[in-house]
Amino acid sequence: MGEERRGYLYGLTAYVLWGFFPIYFKLLAPSPPLEILAHRVIWSVLFIGVVLLVARNRHFLGRILRDRRLLGGITLAAVLIGVNWATYIYAVNSSRVVETALGYFITPLLVVVLGVTVQRERLRLWQWIAVGFGGLAVAVLTVDYGHLPYIALTLAASFGSYSLIKKRLSLPPAEGLFVESAVLAVPALGYLSWLNATGSAEFGHVSAAHTALMLLSGVATAVPLLLFAGAANRVPLVSIGILQYVAPILQLACGVLLFHEPMPPARLAGFGLVWIALIIFTVDGLRGARATKGRTAAGSAAATAEPAAALPPR
Repeated sequence: MGEERRGYLYGLTAYVLWGFFPIYFKLLAPSPPLEILAHRVIWSVLFIGVVLLVARNRHFLGRILRDRRLLGGITLAAVLIGVNWATYIYAVNSSRVVETALGYFITPLLVVVLGVTVQRERLRLWQWIAVGFGGLAVAVLTVDYGHLPYIALTLAASFGSYSLIKKRLSLPPAEGLFVESAVLAVPALGYLSWLNATGSAEFGHVSAAHTALMLLSGVATAVPLLLFAGAANRVPLVSIGILQYVAPILQLACGVLLFHEPMPPARLAGFGLVWIALIIFTVDGLRGARATKGRTAAGSAAATAEPAAALPPR
């Protein structure tokens, strides 16, 4: 199997796993969201720690601890991903899986807005049109819900901001997740200790299957991320951008088909506007990537031709 094909397999597997996360977290429902989050953090630290030890990668911690700016950035990233995880777990166990799908559908559009406001990037006309459709979709869904779709917006804002910070930090995925989880592990351990002291903990008191699933939450968190990292190193960024829609499509299917969440016409219209925005955004991105590739190829051809012209005639 070629490296690019292997990359597509890794990427598709990662997004399919993320797409079926609602089923996994529904099975943890006897525990409240914060208890699930705390266990997810703790077991993520332990699992990733084992992976790094096996890989004999121990030197990155010293570099991070010596760099206060880097440590501050990781702490902020940890808070944002903690908010994202907590919101997602709460939404799934509150029968709002459809709204989580909406959040991850609009995340790419929000990342574009962050690029304009924070990175001072310029948008092309069609990108502005896509963002406009996204804003219209939020307005339609606000009318449908009777309030802002705050779960979707919180998921999109937290993950979009997290992605922006991660891009600036440029940490490898495993090392980044380990340090972020380690930052969150301190309050997580404190919370779990309080639950056990007050007799409010569900962990270990529901069933053997529930306990096993809680223990495996760290593996469930880390494995898709490591697969995604393997894909990102082998597959063009544009292809990764298209693959990312697999997860919210599956989450939407879980919400509507498995958990029978309502999908009235107005909500369907709002999702339709989001999908129009994503189609415009994706097509424009593909055209932009093709144009960039063409310019690069033309530049390479010109650079190759110039030395040849300088050679003396034979």
